Amino acid sequence: MSRPFSLEPRAVPRVDTPLRKIVTPIPAPESVPVIERLQRVEPVAMQGQPPILWDRADGFQVYDRFGNCWIDWSSGVLVTNAGHGRKQIVDAIVAQAQSGLLHNYCFPSEIRARLAERIAGLLPDPLKKVFLLTTGSETVEAAIKLSRMHGVKVGGRGKHVIVSFEKAFHGRTMGAQQAGGIPALKDWIVNLDKGFVQAPFPDGFRTTDTSFDAFLRALSEAGCAGPNVAGVILETYQGGSASFAPSDFMQKLRAWTSSHKTLLTCDEVQAGFGRNGVFWGFEHYGIVPDLVTMGKGVSSSLPLGAIAGAAHVMDLPGPGSMTSTHTGNPISCAAALASIDLIVSEGLTENSRVMGARLHGYLRAMMKRFPQIGWVDGKGLVAGVACVKPNSKEPDADLAFNVVRASMEKGLLMFSPVGFGGATVKIAPPLSITQEAIDESCAVLEEAFAESVKTA
Repeated sequence: MSRPFSLEPRAVPRVDTPLRKIVTPIPAPESVPVIERLQRVEPVAMQGQPPILWDRADGFQVYDRFGNCWIDWSSGVLVTNAGHGRKQIVDAIVAQAQSGLLHNYCFPSEIRARLAERIAGLLPDPLKKVFLLTTGSETVEAAIKLSRMHGVKVGGRGKHVIVSFEKAFHGRTMGAQQAGGIPALKDWIVNLDKGFVQAPFPDGFRTTDTSFDAFLRALSEAGCAGPNVAGVILETYQGGSASFAPSDFMQKLRAWTSSHKTLLTCDEVQAGFGRNGVFWGFEHYGIVPDLVTMGKGVSSSLPLGAIAGAAHVMDLPGPGSMTSTHTGNPISCAAALASIDLIVSEGLTENSRVMGARLHGYLRAMMKRFPQIGWVDGKGLVAGVACVKPNSKEPDADLAFNVVRASMEKGLLMFSPVGFGGATVKIAPPLSITQEAIDESCAVLEEAFAESVKTA
């Protein structure tokens, strides 16, 4: 659970560079009444992020209305892959809004056809059927449904188990949270579906046994055999830590699922659309899954999600039996088409790879200097920095919180610490970020770490 940031303005040193400006106490005193208004009418669950009153955002920078400017390392929770406020996306949204078509449910539209074709064209065979939805959670729910429908079809009603991984995050809806691997997030469900089984995620840090045998042992201990498993779902990298599984593990998992007629779903909601230096995160593993869920970075702006798979899987639900009220909303489709065009035409996937290598080089060097950094993981422009008690694996959530707070006060913006007991500093800038901004923001992060360690 995120801890709240103080709304008491603190005097902080002024910052004035071409990329960052801090000219007020933080939070800006004038912003506090607005934030307090929000807190009076919104649930406490909305109060976990740094108290920055966003006014506008452009590229990889976020501005308030009081003269402050931050380099953004959040991408608005990994959404703005093409960058904030891109003119091409704005123009596409405006043009579609002015066209006279704002909503059309599942009735056909040309723009929905164009987006589904565009996404299908970016995926390998046989992932050529695309179902447009609204959120990442909704796509995960669809993956669970399709996996169970397929399992029952090929193996009878006993083939219904969904295997997912410890420490995973798949969304906030009931099915997505049962597939998730964070026990505290599903205590509220009480009567958990026994058809969900969890295996350890082989990140190499918290789970040191990264062998495929460990996966098989977990199934055996849960009393689950291959013929019972309808689907295996995992994030291409675990969102809370930015951890990838070993390629050998994933290739063996792909072979195992195929041998048991089990659907393998790669959750690409955080990983897709160039985030990891390849267009799809699963490309790092040299595999093709049966289902791919996606969202966040698909539009760099408006709510949109999608699930893709082969026709024999995607066509299992009959007409009208798997729909969504806002499926393929025309304005969201326009934003997504413009965003994908930017990612492809501007080479932002390659920029993610190159800038990501530079970012990870800085972080690995920091890890050598600070024993309070337990490990660094990620690829491309996503990274997780695990804060620990020195020379241990014990999470240090206070340190992670203080690093994020100190960075915010210096003009570097991240979202609240995630994963690993709230002790992972998550880094995910827009893919349009420049070398100058990477260098400057990494220097800021190092300052924030040094100060936070010193005052701990």
